Amino acid sequence: MAVTDALQAKSAPAAPKRLLLVSVPRTASNLLLKILNVHEQPKLSTNQKGGYFFYPAFLSATQGGTLAKKPSEWTKEDRQKFKGDFQRCLDELEDHSARAQKDNKAMFVKEHAFWFVNPASCHRMRTGDVVDSFTDLRVRIPESYGPTQSYTHSNETVLSDEYLRSWQFAFIIRHPALAWPSMYRSLQKLAAEGFMDEDGVKGSSMSNMSLRWTRLLYDWCITQPDVPTPPPVVDAHDLIRNPEIVRKFCDQTGLDKEYLQFEWGGKDDHKKSDIWADEAGDEQRERHWRAACIMMSTLETSKGIVKDKAPESLDIAVETAKWKVEFGEEIAGLIEQAVWDSMPDYEYLKARRLTV
Repeated sequence: MAVTDALQAKSAPAAPKRLLLVSVPRTASNLLLKILNVHEQPKLSTNQKGGYFFYPAFLSATQGGTLAKKPSEWTKEDRQKFKGDFQRCLDELEDHSARAQKDNKAMFVKEHAFWFVNPASCHRMRTGDVVDSFTDLRVRIPESYGPTQSYTHSNETVLSDEYLRSWQFAFIIRHPALAWPSMYRSLQKLAAEGFMDEDGVKGSSMSNMSLRWTRLLYDWCITQPDVPTPPPVVDAHDLIRNPEIVRKFCDQTGLDKEYLQFEWGGKDDHKKSDIWADEAGDEQRERHWRAACIMMSTLETSKGIVKDKAPESLDIAVETAKWKVEFGEEIAGLIEQAVWDSMPDYEYLKARRLTV
């Protein structure tokens, strides 16, 4: 059942102090940011990428091969590196947030759910193994968030309950039969450009092809005290087919509807030097820029919403036949399994999405 009109009809809240949009790759989250026009919202502060503060930790873990190993095989140095990478990401996020507060603005961040999940949880989900590495991978939370740091059952992140409660959450989802093959397709393009090898494509795909972490965070939100309504969930299909849903999203999050845009110039609106100004070194900046161009090619070459990215109906069996032609039997089978594994979480979240 969709969220009731009674829950959605409350008066618009004051702008949040901090808003965290939780996504997974290929869910049209960049389209949502484009429509929200986050960089032009006068009472909103974010970085040039609109978030992705935890991307460096995820990239380090995948490139270093640590995530491919069992937690029992992680060395002391592996664990220290994990924690150090996450800590640097959090510290940078807190620095940006402090500047936003000083400027009397709300902080906006988009993060893929998998990127700040405890790596030990990721291994447990993939293998079912019991692991004891959770505590030593959790980051140090500033004392301003309270004297205690707790982790309830549905909090599988490296961040404490007390810290997560300082954010207002929102979510974006997409049908797995659209998101997962799109993800694999994009990773193949990255591999062709030398960003990863075929094993990296397969590993990154299998790690990210899940809505499990999104659902856990949603469930965490609705069990927290003093939350007046469930956090808003946007389905990419509604975003593309009925973009007016964004106005309701603004009503629930306090963002300014006057700055929404549904058409744009059809070219990249950001200079590469601005987008990656916070990345170290020209070579790394150029590398990240090339990757971003691949991942955002449809959006950045469009002049508005591309409606054929949201077909009216989907038949997973029919789509699987197409994947076999495009990717081969093995990869098509992996994608199909990931789609079916994700459907219960997708249907659960879809039933709680914003509607108009």
